[in-house]
Amino acid sequence: MQKCKVIAIANQKGGVGKTTTTLNLAIGLAKNGFHVLTMDFDSQGDLTSSLGWKNSDEMDHTIANMMDSTIKDNDANFTGTVLHHPEGIDVIPSNIDLSDFETRLVNEFDRENILKNCLAPIKESYDYVLIDCPPSLAMLTINALSAADEVLFPVQAQYLPAEGMTKLLRTVSKVQRKINSNLKIAGVAITPADLKTNLAKDTIEMIHENFGQHFKVFNSVIPVAVKASEATVSGKSLYSYARDSKVAVAYDELTKEVIHASKEKRRSDLIR
Repeated sequence: MQKCKVIAIANQKGGVGKTTTTLNLAIGLAKNGFHVLTMDFDSQGDLTSSLGWKNSDEMDHTIANMMDSTIKDNDANFTGTVLHHPEGIDVIPSNIDLSDFETRLVNEFDRENILKNCLAPIKESYDYVLIDCPPSLAMLTINALSAADEVLFPVQAQYLPAEGMTKLLRTVSKVQRKINSNLKIAGVAITPADLKTNLAKDTIEMIHENFGQHFKVFNSVIPVAVKASEATVSGKSLYSYARDSKVAVAYDELTKEVIHASKEKRRSDLIR
């Protein structure tokens, strides 16, 4: 089996499509034959809820419990924690318990690597692990970047959210220098975008001009769509809920780009 790739889906701003992208990219990868684990790493539990588990705050086994076991040098309970979604992906859920870790991790030994150590025993059972990061650049996101091989940025096609990438890139650069020298930037996914507006078109052009020369900006642009919100409420992916919609087609194209980029990266590594 190929080496597992861990991808953090990150942006310090909320509402840019991190959860929707994590969910649909994961199921898109599964549809292409890959074994995929998703991790809800936000105390709001949006990914958990979007996949159909609406009572996450009542769950006894979540990523918070797994990290707690890792901190205490106990074996994490993967069997009781990993959930199986009908569309072929596995899920590690989250709930409000995770919010306590933001302050708790500050005083822990090797605090930046708790999630990395937590994932180590299980990640090799998968081709991809996708981490849905919280909307911040605090310690939980640092842990996700420490555990990841790559980071993917969902960015809204609006001027201010795009400008916020500069701060995010500084954080990634700092993690690369001090914690995880192997961390790479997978690229930018533009989502959601109202392609009928000149603002969106101008912002997309600006993102390509300003960042495209430094790392990949995916060609697939995820459009604004009511279907995306409806699918989230239904606990299904867009492939299942509205497979012929423009937004489902866009996520399918993004998935193919991610797979192609992964193949190119592996080919490049082999040549070296």
